[in-house]
Amino acid sequence: MSKVKYYYDPDTLSYRKIEPKKSKRYRNIFLFLLGSALFGFLGLIILLNTRWVNTPKELSLEREVRNYELQYDIMSRKMDQMEQVLANIEDRDNNIYRLYFEANPIPEEQRRAGFGGVNRYKDLEGFNNSEIIIDAVKRLDIIQKQMVIQSKSLDEIAKLAEEKEKLLAAIPAIQPVSNEDLTRMASGYGWRSDPFTKARKMHWGMDFTAPRGTPIYASGDGKVVRADNRSSGYGKHVRIDHGYGYISLYGHMSKYNVTVGQKVERGDLIGFVGSTGRSQAPHVHYEIFKDGERINPINFYYGSLSTEEFESMLKLANQENQSLD
Repeated sequence: MSKVKYYYDPDTLSYRKIEPKKSKRYRNIFLFLLGSALFGFLGLIILLNTRWVNTPKELSLEREVRNYELQYDIMSRKMDQMEQVLANIEDRDNNIYRLYFEANPIPEEQRRAGFGGVNRYKDLEGFNNSEIIIDAVKRLDIIQKQMVIQSKSLDEIAKLAEEKEKLLAAIPAIQPVSNEDLTRMASGYGWRSDPFTKARKMHWGMDFTAPRGTPIYASGDGKVVRADNRSSGYGKHVRIDHGYGYISLYGHMSKYNVTVGQKVERGDLIGFVGSTGRSQAPHVHYEIFKDGERINPINFYYGSLSTEEFESMLKLANQENQSLD
């Protein structure tokens, strides 16, 4: 409530109430409103330049920055996962795949090599968050380079696997006569008694006895290089070149089922058991050559025999009995 002011009137010897003029009242009201407006405007300017009050544009920019920070955090976690997965693949590549295929591992310095020479990230410098941006781009570049190296390595592994598959298919790995048709494994590789001279003589293969006409099968993929009876002692026989230095020989056949130059696969019928050439009874004489040298066929039956069957054959093959040729 406004104060009432009085003045002393000497004429009447009394106090009279002072009545303010309307113009002055209006001026005071105007000055008060103007002062309030100026104070409010200055207060608003001050508040807008503090962290407590933001303009809509600033709020929008803040939301955008927070969104970028969230996206960067998500991208960083994804890069962490990519690096972990890539490291796992690299480890298996060096210590499993390349070890299995007898290939040299890729050196760690080659996988982790950076990018020398010109500054690749100069255009990213000078911003508020340049370090974060450059670090992220560097990580992506390194991951990309490692993926390229790993991709080329896997291409090489695929070629090695294909070659290994061909090698495994080519190596003689089954008996030339199936167990169902086999009468017995008559003689093995080593020194044996000659059936004709009774003298002790080196027997360069294994003799599988079976009835005349029993099917004889190719023990590995390859190409027929001989199918004739022009080799002393073998009678009608077939030779298959498997590649990689391996050749298999099947002797004393009654007849052929292949011709020279024909490609065969493991398990294909190539002829029939007989007793042609220097033979005492129907059987197939089986030999394996590696790089021109005869080797023991007993080590090449992993594709058709169980452990028990192999142990039984090994026992029979080591007996110094009489061969059939």
